Amino acid sequence: MKNKIIFALFAGLLLTTSCNDDFLERSPENEISDGAVWKTPSDLQLYVNNFYNRTGLLLRDEAVGAGCNMGIYTLDRDNGSDTEIPQIFSSRMNGQASLPSTGGGWAQSDWEALRDINYFFANYHKATGDPAEINRYVGEALFFRAIFYYDKLCRFGDVPWYDHLLNPDDEDLFKGRDPRNVVVDNLMADLDLAVSYIPSRDGKWDGRVNKETAMLLQARIALFEGTWEKYHAKKNTAFKVTGSDGSKFIQKAAAVTDALMALGTCDLDNKGVENGYQKLFNLTSYASSKEVMFWRQYSISLGLVNGWQDFSTYGAKTGLSKRMVDTYLCADGKPIAGNSLYKGDATLLDIVANRDPRLNQTIYVNDDKHIQFPPNQMFNYPAFDNGDRVCITGYQIYKGHLPGTMLSGANSEQAMIYFRYAEALLINAEAKAELGSITQTDIDNTINQLRRRLVGMADMKLSDVEALPASGNVFPDLSNIINEIRRERTVELAVEGFRVDDIFRWAAVDVLIKGYVPQGAKLAQWQGTLNPAPGTGFAAAIAGLVADANGYILPYAKQSNFPAEGYNFNLDRDYLRPLPTEELRLNPALEPNNPGW
Repeated sequence: MKNKIIFALFAGLLLTTSCNDDFLERSPENEISDGAVWKTPSDLQLYVNNFYNRTGLLLRDEAVGAGCNMGIYTLDRDNGSDTEIPQIFSSRMNGQASLPSTGGGWAQSDWEALRDINYFFANYHKATGDPAEINRYVGEALFFRAIFYYDKLCRFGDVPWYDHLLNPDDEDLFKGRDPRNVVVDNLMADLDLAVSYIPSRDGKWDGRVNKETAMLLQARIALFEGTWEKYHAKKNTAFKVTGSDGSKFIQKAAAVTDALMALGTCDLDNKGVENGYQKLFNLTSYASSKEVMFWRQYSISLGLVNGWQDFSTYGAKTGLSKRMVDTYLCADGKPIAGNSLYKGDATLLDIVANRDPRLNQTIYVNDDKHIQFPPNQMFNYPAFDNGDRVCITGYQIYKGHLPGTMLSGANSEQAMIYFRYAEALLINAEAKAELGSITQTDIDNTINQLRRRLVGMADMKLSDVEALPASGNVFPDLSNIINEIRRERTVELAVEGFRVDDIFRWAAVDVLIKGYVPQGAKLAQWQGTLNPAPGTGFAAAIAGLVADANGYILPYAKQSNFPAEGYNFNLDRDYLRPLPTEELRLNPALEPNNPGW
């Protein structure tokens, strides 16, 4: 019976929620009557199942057609990152965001999930049965409340904290916003409890949140807030938290990931396996994975499928940037600058030669090894001429590609990854570097575990990193080791949706976005006579591209609103989204709006 419930959960068939009446104080309308839902732990399970299917809590991507989505692999594109470039430049990154009158992530519907979560907390105590079983679902509800508030924190900073069900006459409906660090204090307390309540993974995938996933979420939030507070204070931005340097949250991130690593229940998959990194991201099931801790299953038989193959086969209106490609080290663990192993970037084959193997497993390369169509049709050229699936930089994304033959409509069962253990290792290393306590042992337990998964990649040595010239650092005012761990994070988590949050929490828009002109690959490699001959329209597409003085593709050169001097991000305003004007009118206690708005 339990397995049937889980499969139905992924099909989205269990529960539905209403979307009428007033904000945050309603009882959810469910398929089970309210009088029956609070009797047993199984009733609590059925209620909590609802949270797994909310797109506002966990991403669901079943898009087909011109949307060109690839699950998590186009999130960086959609967010406007500097490493995965969208076809049309990001208006937010260009300082063109506008102040909405309604909606904007603060609409009534944007708070419904919290209402339903808090409705659970108002009623779960009515159930009787095994306390451990009851507590499991309490822990899951706490996990989802943390997911909800983490999204609001990233968007708006200060938000009102609600941990109880509101009634129509409740004064808290019109309270002001709580400081962001207070909200995160509450999230840490919630997740401490969730971690103590939710069972550890036991090697059997049951579709539910486990202890390890709750720990990773806690560490993710703690590192985000800790570094946000540290670096916005350091740069004295309008987004700093007065009186807080974030250190307690960074310490929490280190402690939680230490504890997670010590459990011994998670590990990296495909260690020492040829192309093992790429093979991690194109599976239909992670039921036996020790690395992928939480994921969404798709099933043709249950009618729950996605259309990612149609887009990963081609360009998905995106492409890696030259900046991203240059971020990968050579196989000896040293930067490309001045390195005799580096063969240059005249061609895709040159780009990946003697480099970190993750590069060759993240982009398509014409080496007769990158399967574009099954069973063995190999990649030759980027999809410059593929219309609504165009590659815009020449660095076409291969990570997450599961070759498929049915490329029209949604037909793929490729699974959606939400949490994987590699992130925990990166959090641990970054937190300890930020605290100034990192040792070679810490690096061996984290960064070098990631590198040892790969075939032919050298370890990181702290002494070597410290000896690097500071002139090569992206962030010259920070230590070599912080620069190197940030670089390693960028590479390991490439095109998984983390990049913009990282830029914002590092207060690094002035370094990475402001004045940035995205570049792609060298254009000349696809000009002239090619062998094999490309398809019809390829030459015309190439002729329509523009390159800079050094020969690199400029994806936005023909977009009239893109400034010649690069992105014009508003540093005093655009780190946070604005609250809609109508919400401020209805509740003046929410004032003032976020800085610059």
